[in-house]
Amino acid sequence: MKVILFCQNAYAFEIMKPIKRVLLERGHEYLWFITQKLSTLFPFADEPVTQSIAELEAFKSDAIIAPGNEVPHYLQGLKVQIFHGLAGEKKGHFHIRHYFDLYLTQGPYFTRGFNKLKARFKNFDVIETGWSKLDAYAQNNEEVLSEKENLLKKHNAKHVLLYAPTFSPSLTSAEILKPEIEQLAQHGDYIINIKFHDLMDSKYIEAYKNLAAKYDTVYFKEGRDIIKQFIVADLLISDTSSVIYEFLLLNKPVITFGNINKNIQWDNLTEKGELPNAVSENLTTDPFAEKRAKVIAEYHPYNDGKSSERMVKAIEQYIEKHGVPEKRKLSLFRKYKINKIFDRKS
Repeated sequence: MKVILFCQNAYAFEIMKPIKRVLLERGHEYLWFITQKLSTLFPFADEPVTQSIAELEAFKSDAIIAPGNEVPHYLQGLKVQIFHGLAGEKKGHFHIRHYFDLYLTQGPYFTRGFNKLKARFKNFDVIETGWSKLDAYAQNNEEVLSEKENLLKKHNAKHVLLYAPTFSPSLTSAEILKPEIEQLAQHGDYIINIKFHDLMDSKYIEAYKNLAAKYDTVYFKEGRDIIKQFIVADLLISDTSSVIYEFLLLNKPVITFGNINKNIQWDNLTEKGELPNAVSENLTTDPFAEKRAKVIAEYHPYNDGKSSERMVKAIEQYIEKHGVPEKRKLSLFRKYKINKIFDRKS
């Protein structure tokens, strides 16, 4: 089987990495596609990679795996959407753009949603597999946890907090929570790791880097890999971001500010000044543990580290049954949009 790993944004790399490993193990050929903006960010050495759509056409793939929202309809291969997050309440998550033949869903909540849309549009299929990015949490993390213990001893601290807000200007808590993050930094029991999205406004990046320079217990974490920060942290502070669900699946407490979800199953703050007390309460009594368990069951009940394997097997079996699509039928508007996004002659 020949597979294209289709990456439009940097977040795709950590989602695709476990899939690439399974493809290698199962003897499949693959080719990375990255957009021009990712040319300096591609993290893998000695990997087959291209920025050319023409080269993708010549590759004659059997499957194209994408965590993004678009893929060229004219490329040969089963077009597979695997998603870039777990925030089902965000605008566009359940929006069908008609680019994909197959949706591989993360858990029952997503499967039900896309099966309803399947019944309506009748032009794609849905298979529940779990999400590849979360396979990394099932691996041996003794080294990372050892680093955490050394860090706590260094600062004579008790807990590691992770602040990871969204970059969305209308949803981010970066400005409103900064005084309270600084208050937590002064507490003494906490180490605070700051992890921002690649697209976060530069003014907030500068402000929190200055905070890290002021307090030795505050660390501003660069780079795209948030997995290590999740493993190390005892509690997440955020707002409306898909990282909430990833963290909840590790069965640890979460505090958000101004979250827009209509079905919040964690501690969501709506007023200034509540964060320090909320952190203390969630670390000591964990009042949302039972609700968190229900989220895990609905959003991603797989903790075996084998979601990538299920994904690849699902694609193999689907192609074996239905064959390899030559191209995807699209409306003129969708074709026009694809032609604007991707240069077919490149």
